[in-house]
Amino acid sequence: MFKTVILAAGQGKRMFSDTPKVLHFLAGKSLLQHVADTVATLTTESPIIVFGHQGQLVKETLPNTPATWVEQKEQLGTGHALLQTLPHIPDGQRVLVLYGDVPLINASTLKNLLNTPENSLGLITANVSQPAGLGRIVRDAQNKIIDIIEEKDTTETQRAISEINSGIYYIPKKFLSNWLPALTNNNSQKEYYLTDIIRLAVKEHIPIYAVKPSYEEEILGVNDKIQLAHLERFFQKKLAEKLMQQGTTLADPTRIDIRGSLTVGKDIFIDVNVIFEGNVILGNRCQIGANSILKNVILGDDVEIKPHSVIEGAEINQSCVIGPFARIRPGTTLAANVHVGNFAEIKNSFIGENTKIHHVSYTGDSTLGKKVNIGAGTIVCNYDGVNKYRTTIEDGAFIGSNSSLVAPVNIGAGAIIGAGSIINRDAPPHQLTLARAQQTTIEGWKRRNKEGES
Repeated sequence: MFKTVILAAGQGKRMFSDTPKVLHFLAGKSLLQHVADTVATLTTESPIIVFGHQGQLVKETLPNTPATWVEQKEQLGTGHALLQTLPHIPDGQRVLVLYGDVPLINASTLKNLLNTPENSLGLITANVSQPAGLGRIVRDAQNKIIDIIEEKDTTETQRAISEINSGIYYIPKKFLSNWLPALTNNNSQKEYYLTDIIRLAVKEHIPIYAVKPSYEEEILGVNDKIQLAHLERFFQKKLAEKLMQQGTTLADPTRIDIRGSLTVGKDIFIDVNVIFEGNVILGNRCQIGANSILKNVILGDDVEIKPHSVIEGAEINQSCVIGPFARIRPGTTLAANVHVGNFAEIKNSFIGENTKIHHVSYTGDSTLGKKVNIGAGTIVCNYDGVNKYRTTIEDGAFIGSNSSLVAPVNIGAGAIIGAGSIINRDAPPHQLTLARAQQTTIEGWKRRNKEGES
């Protein structure tokens, strides 16, 4: 058995933000949520999360993550933070120490760390090309770890060491109960460093085992916006590679953002600058045009999303064509072979098979049957300033361009609405319905000229 502790009390001054560092987002999730989600793949035991700066805000952002919350009232270092958790850890357990600002730690690496023999100390280290700002691993002539030195306290020789400490440990509680109270703050930061337990372990001849990550980005922390951007692009690159390994064609793997989960079928093409948010499922042979945004969307087979379209909370069935510059809002379902033109917007509506909704139109809170034609510029007036009402357009109806349908209203099957009509009563099926003011020409009217013109 083991207990996970996630240290998340830091303010993150170098982020220059009112938002706590661990709540900044990477790929659509907070840094802390990334770590908590990884822990959930390792154990059903809820983690202990140490909070400090804006602690209530940190707690509120993880409402669906079971955890024991422990406050570090004074920011006195990582050793002091872990000390606060000891009363919440059962005796006899080992402790996995993680960090809320190290979001990309991989579950497989942690599983290797969890294989550390009993009565030993395990940690993750890595050899990196740019160790500046990170604690260095000091080894003896037999290549055994004997110390970890924070960079602010290193000598010039020690700064040349490329092996760095991740800060991620796996330690029996009984060792922590002895070591943490013995830590001192005799350093440049006047903090109680968790790294100092290495010296105590060496002194007591406790075996120390080091585990290497698959790539160094796994153990990199986020201290500023530059580091956050670096990890974002690295993570997106990994996601893009996974998509291509599954057979997806990406016009440019460096210009795709997945901020949630994306499930793909076969023979998918994704153009540049497409953003996926929430949970998105793409059927077979879908094409996603450039600069489109899909959030919580299900696409059936053979759907084409043309460029600059925004789709959220919708289900799009097979062979639909959307856009360009279309917007599909939450609560919308498109049946098979629906065409939605450019600058058309649909909200909270069901659209039947083979229906066409042409450009520069708005369809809200509506139910449309099969083979309906919505002319360009048509507006469903669903809101009276207080309440919203539904409109029903039955199979085969034809709505002429620039018409306004004032809800609640029903357009019968096969009905035709003449262009430019304002319809505020039900239109009977298979009839032509018009609602226009009488056209008038004023005899003798002259256009007014600008002042000074003849």
